[in-house]
Amino acid sequence: MSSAASSAPHSPGLAAASLAAMGVVFGDIGTSPLYTMKEVFNGHHPVPATPDNLMGILSLIFWAMTITVSLKYVLFIMRADNRGEGGIMALTALALRTKDAQPWLLWTISVLGIFGAALFYGDAVITPAMSVLSAVEGMEVVTPVFKPYVVPITLIILVGLFVFQPKGTASVAALFGPVMAFWFVSLGLLGLYQVIEHPAILAAINPVYALRFMTEHGNLAFLALGAVVLAITGGEALYADMGHFGRRPIMMAWVILVFPCLYLNYLGQGALILADPAAVQSPFFHMAPDFLQMPLVALATVATVIASQAVISGAYSLTSQAIQLGYCPRIQIKFTSEREQGQIYIPNINWLLLLAVIVLVLGFKSSSNLASAYGIAVTLTMMIDTILAFIVVRALWKWGWLQAGLFLAFFVVVDFAFFSANVTKILDGGWFPMVLGLSVFALLSTWKRGRFLLSQKLQQDSMPLDAFITSLSYGGPHRVEGTGVFLTPNPDSVPRAMLHNLLHNKVLHQRVVLLNVRVKDVPHVPDAEQIEVSHLEQGFHRVVVNYGFKDDPNVPMVLERCADYGLPYHPMETSFFLGRETIVPRRMPSMPVWRQVLFMWMFRNADTATAFFKIPTNRVVELGTQVEL
Repeated sequence: MSSAASSAPHSPGLAAASLAAMGVVFGDIGTSPLYTMKEVFNGHHPVPATPDNLMGILSLIFWAMTITVSLKYVLFIMRADNRGEGGIMALTALALRTKDAQPWLLWTISVLGIFGAALFYGDAVITPAMSVLSAVEGMEVVTPVFKPYVVPITLIILVGLFVFQPKGTASVAALFGPVMAFWFVSLGLLGLYQVIEHPAILAAINPVYALRFMTEHGNLAFLALGAVVLAITGGEALYADMGHFGRRPIMMAWVILVFPCLYLNYLGQGALILADPAAVQSPFFHMAPDFLQMPLVALATVATVIASQAVISGAYSLTSQAIQLGYCPRIQIKFTSEREQGQIYIPNINWLLLLAVIVLVLGFKSSSNLASAYGIAVTLTMMIDTILAFIVVRALWKWGWLQAGLFLAFFVVVDFAFFSANVTKILDGGWFPMVLGLSVFALLSTWKRGRFLLSQKLQQDSMPLDAFITSLSYGGPHRVEGTGVFLTPNPDSVPRAMLHNLLHNKVLHQRVVLLNVRVKDVPHVPDAEQIEVSHLEQGFHRVVVNYGFKDDPNVPMVLERCADYGLPYHPMETSFFLGRETIVPRRMPSMPVWRQVLFMWMFRNADTATAFFKIPTNRVVELGTQVEL
């Protein structure tokens, strides 16, 4: 297992990396104080704001953050890095390395991974809507005059955020860390001021208060967990963004600044409610003196925009990984920074997210209503992370059954408690992220299944390469000057595009390159291991290119590097031959009709291999064929 800390060699130091991580990693969980306490005491299942209940809720929040974020993610799951990378895709890839696993187990791991990834898109829609709306609602605290303008202002901010995406975030990303650091310090100071006024509130750290609240209030306490979980939404981002900064900077930022400041703020809100029960309607903004409330609204809005940016960028990154791993059709990806490979923009995803966010804001109209939709996708993702992590610690880390079983039981009980409490929200709005997640899951799984069946069909109709090359020694088609490059999914078979070219044009280039691109279950493949070149007879050359799921495919660049392997590349003397299949349904479909129709639609609208692999369009010859599926 590699060291996660080594995943950020470009970082000038631990402190600088920790500061940078605050602008990306902690935005979601860092804006939770805006609405968590408000929803506990004012939501769909309000808890009476008595002193005992306040102590119980604050204790639950502390131990939820400690167990789920500090223990599960920081201490355990962040150690399960895939060559420094984290996130559910990386964790799934690790779990799939289980040796001697039964096919049903590998299938289950894949399904869990795909479903967990699909649920992330629900979070990517709800987080911007929920966080920005809750920040702008602070204007109502300043004066009720602003109430009619909350939704319009929220929409203007969100539309501006998504419209800005094509320009990239590289130019302003350097400000994200310092701004969020200032945000967390402000949270801590606001809370500390109230705690100094009522120091007895510090006793809420005692877990006895949480246990007493749960045992004395029964169903109400169970339903309250659905609001308490809002305090830990975004906790999974610590693992998902680990590849950008490394484990140590994220851990240090969380332990030294983020966690203490967040909990101080929650304690401060509790202390304020004890002193002034009327403040329970919006405890976060009431913590500030009147003259600081409007600046606090502005700062909160900036923080929520940064949090939203991190989630949107995460959706781009996840989509890119899904394309590389074969779960998503090729779609246009634009790189917005010449220096940072991770700075990408995907137009289709951007505008779909914006449309969904606008629908959410107009449909739910307030952060309290949106809170009903928030949490269920996150808690289910956290539970999937726990199950996949159990497989990793058992199969790869070689933990014993007792040790691994205790790990699974402890965290699954906590995850399931939060998830089951959120299930009660389904009819109130929780259906939205679930429907969105299931829809994305249907797309990802259908594409993966369809590509597998298509590959099988093409393989059945293919000809072995060695037999074809042997046949050329007995005489064959006319050979013309130059190089013909054929992209092929199977380097041991004759590409269909070559067979069609021979059938129609009856010529073959003097030099033939069979190019096969493979994506491994690691984030990046070192340059020294990317290219494999085999020189065959009759002027044939086999080139296998290995990429990681976060690498950027570039065929011309690969061919230029092939000169080091004895295969020169002359762009103006090279033609690229690509097969372009048209899927037609057959009478006995290999998939359910709805999935067949969905796959055909996705296949028809996928981006071309020419654009995806950055092949010069004026050197491409496409040869089409129909395939029954």
